[in-house]
Amino acid sequence: MTVTHSIPATQTKDSAASAWLRALERTSAISKHPFRTLPNVIEEVAADFGERPALLSDHECLTYAALVRRSRQYSRWALDHGVVNGEAVCLLMPNRPEYLAIWLGITKVGGVVALLNTNLAGSSLAHSIRVVGPKHVIVAAELADRLSTPLGDFTAPTIWAHGACDPFPRRIEEEIERYSRETLSNEERRPVTIDDRALYIYTSGTTGLPKAANISHGRLMQWSHWFAGMMDTTSCDRMYSCLPMYHSSGGVQAPGAVLIAGGSLVIREGLSTREFWADIVRWDCTLFQYIGELCRYLLHSGPSAHENRHRVRMACGNGLRPEVWREFQSRFLIPKIFEFYAATEGVVSLFNIEGEVGAVGRIPGYLAHRSPVALIKFDYEREVPLRSEPGFCIPCAADEIGEAIGPLRQGSVHVASRFEGYTDEQASNKKVIRNVFKSGDAWFRTGDLMRKDKRGFFYFVDRIGDTFRWKGENVAASEVAETIGAFPGIKLASVYGVTVPGTDGRAGMAAVEVEGELDLVAFRRHLLDRLPRYACPLFIRIRTELELTGTFKCTKTDLVRQGYDPLATADAIYFNHPEHGDFIRLDQVLYEQIQAGQIRL
Repeated sequence: MTVTHSIPATQTKDSAASAWLRALERTSAISKHPFRTLPNVIEEVAADFGERPALLSDHECLTYAALVRRSRQYSRWALDHGVVNGEAVCLLMPNRPEYLAIWLGITKVGGVVALLNTNLAGSSLAHSIRVVGPKHVIVAAELADRLSTPLGDFTAPTIWAHGACDPFPRRIEEEIERYSRETLSNEERRPVTIDDRALYIYTSGTTGLPKAANISHGRLMQWSHWFAGMMDTTSCDRMYSCLPMYHSSGGVQAPGAVLIAGGSLVIREGLSTREFWADIVRWDCTLFQYIGELCRYLLHSGPSAHENRHRVRMACGNGLRPEVWREFQSRFLIPKIFEFYAATEGVVSLFNIEGEVGAVGRIPGYLAHRSPVALIKFDYEREVPLRSEPGFCIPCAADEIGEAIGPLRQGSVHVASRFEGYTDEQASNKKVIRNVFKSGDAWFRTGDLMRKDKRGFFYFVDRIGDTFRWKGENVAASEVAETIGAFPGIKLASVYGVTVPGTDGRAGMAAVEVEGELDLVAFRRHLLDRLPRYACPLFIRIRTELELTGTFKCTKTDLVRQGYDPLATADAIYFNHPEHGDFIRLDQVLYEQIQAGQIRL
């Protein structure tokens, strides 16, 4: 299906100041209309753009009118099955138009939809369901076998399958056909406000079990309207997204930004580097959403006949590293890169609408009072912020690395900087730091290390915990991974620290996903030419594939646990031997020599 449309010329020429102004204008009235939630906004848009496409995919397409009618059926289903205000319904489903219809309908009448990660199974999935205590679980038939693990000690939810599924005979798509598609009556409506919880969105769980973040209706309004303003979305736009819809970017920010403007969202289930540009051209997309690793994968893929035939005016996303940025933008002829920094549950947001390569964003001077972000000095040994003699945190100077924090504020007017926490109160408390710059103040800890240059641009450095100390120096895992990823033949790298007996700190280790044979001699020279010696990995583990989360982040839990023990894996592990000056295949004899301290490191 290919439909062409025109883009106003004004969309191709824009200033950063105009983008900030539009975003402020679109979000300024949110707190003034507390009963106007995103499901209501979509209904308003449907009144103007009823038969225009809202959600497009190869399996199903929904116009605005069809999306609203379908969501009303889910609203009535929720009411009829006793889902009261604040009660959870879990959703386990791959990307498809139905996904949005389900949560728009249920949240409109006060239900809270938990967007389950489709990559989870076993105890991790059971934990994610258990922590929100749902009354119902809606699961796509192809994922129903994931629910075979016992959920634990709480009242078992009712399972509804979407599609034919033997273990769970209740069919949600058949059940909702019992309900009217007409506008909800006054008796059916519930007094839902922007302060009420709408969704649970889970942290990615790269280490440990996922946490369920509370997401209010106000936050959904803020995300959708802010990005619509920043990107200047109109009814002529089509956004392509293959990011998972259980994530805040793929599930709220991308659809929200185009749908509130009357545009269309093109949905694909997962990334296909072979079909990405063909999809962009076929669906005539003007926008697409990325995360950094998606861009890296596309850049490392072979040439496509479609990669320069598109009409994309902007790519929006986060995590695009500088070594990929310029080449990606140049090769694929992307007019504008809109990089941003944000966390699902966080209060710190940064936007790089200027296209400054490598930066995650900045805050204009006239907005510094509204969206303050501070960088504070960090103690890497104890993994806590440094404090001065009086006990307060120490601000970083220009280009000095520190943890990014943002002030906590309460009330609907501060929906963008309000920490709504997790279902786990203890986990919520760990994200708050008090008595930062004065007694009694409270700030949100991002857990991210950044630096800010003299012009005010922020640059992401690493996650706290990924940065480790070796030979008395701080090693940023992300920076080492960037350097490794720039070597030919390496598709992906995951860097972490491992403990070596008789040494202080943690030695660097990298698991790499490679294409073909890796020239270890050239690779070692590549590292030494670009990294200080203390940052060069001591161990290299070669894998055919690295395990990723749904947002293309490497999972490190098993890698760290297995360390460099050659018996813990069938993968080849190489040791950067200080005496041989080369990477040597690690066998059990060499491993035991390292363990016994017989080789000086």
